[in-house]
Amino acid sequence: MFNKKQARLRRARKTRAKIAELNAVRLCVNRSNCHIYAQIISACGGKVLAAASSLEPGFKKDTAKGGDVAAATAVGKLIAERAKQAGIEQVAFDRSGFQYHGRVKALAEAARENGLKF
Repeated sequence: MFNKKQARLRRARKTRAKIAELNAVRLCVNRSNCHIYAQIISACGGKVLAAASSLEPGFKKDTAKGGDVAAATAVGKLIAERAKQAGIEQVAFDRSGFQYHGRVKALAEAARENGLKF
């Protein structure tokens, strides 16, 4: 039997295999109960090109909590800005096996609104 974490990791492996076939830069999202993290990873998978999270200094001023939808929206906006600075416009979205709703959806929509295409 699989537990919830193993099932999520299995789903994530399937997604990453499909993205690897595309040979695309990916926007990888991870969430915990208290925070949310986003990274833009190179097509070969070996280098982080840009990153943002709700743990960054000065982030607490903008949002009360790091693990809510407002924080995810702020992280999405921040990762889109950092991707533009790195010269990245097109990415493949890797939700790491998490359902596409709530915080993950808020981060994705904020990144799209700020110019990132996926």
